[in-house]
Amino acid sequence: MNETQAKGVVLLSGGLDSTTVLALARNEGYACYSLSFQYGQRQSIELERAKENSVKLGAVDHLVLNIGLDAIGGSALTGAIEVPKGRSFDDMETGVPQTYVPGRNTIFLSYAMAWAEVLGADNIFIGVNALDYSGYPDCRPEYISAFEKMANLATRVGTEEKRSLIIHAPLLHMTKSEIILKGVALGVDYATTHSCYDPGQEGVACGECDSCRLRLKGFAEAGIKDPLPYKNRVE
Repeated sequence: MNETQAKGVVLLSGGLDSTTVLALARNEGYACYSLSFQYGQRQSIELERAKENSVKLGAVDHLVLNIGLDAIGGSALTGAIEVPKGRSFDDMETGVPQTYVPGRNTIFLSYAMAWAEVLGADNIFIGVNALDYSGYPDCRPEYISAFEKMANLATRVGTEEKRSLIIHAPLLHMTKSEIILKGVALGVDYATTHSCYDPGQEGVACGECDSCRLRLKGFAEAGIKDPLPYKNRVE
């Protein structure tokens, strides 16, 4: 990192999308600060992947915060609710699924906003997607725009210092296959990412949850074999 580089906080889950975003931000010349969360999620293996990829992709620092959203519950990712399996892609476009975690992106972006202000960073990167978003309301462009506006009203950066905090969502209008092809071109090793909502022993992906199915569909459409092992590989 040099003093002339713009700084960016990258929300890094260890999944396919956020890892690609980190690679994109680094390729665009940003000094990247990765931010991950132990929020009580059942797929905690993703944090191991986030730590690994943060190093591999050259982040300046990697901060992991423990915020315990499982105490609130309300999601199949943080409680005893069953993870949906085997849903059709049409079903995924209807309604908000059980894997939605109430407030998650708002909470994550708020922590990113706070760290960015401390770092002197004017940029936050998030891997939300409005096409293959599986029904999450906090992955829509209007949500990102609204949060950015709020962030500039809520920080010293946006009020006294008259700088603008920018929320970058570079994958917002990309298909999963386009994301994968972009990541491959940037040298992302997708064998060290994790997407499954309900992994088995040693983090092996189930192959049947919405996230696995969308990931496998993306690789198939990109004409590339997904390097991850799956318990049940349905493509």
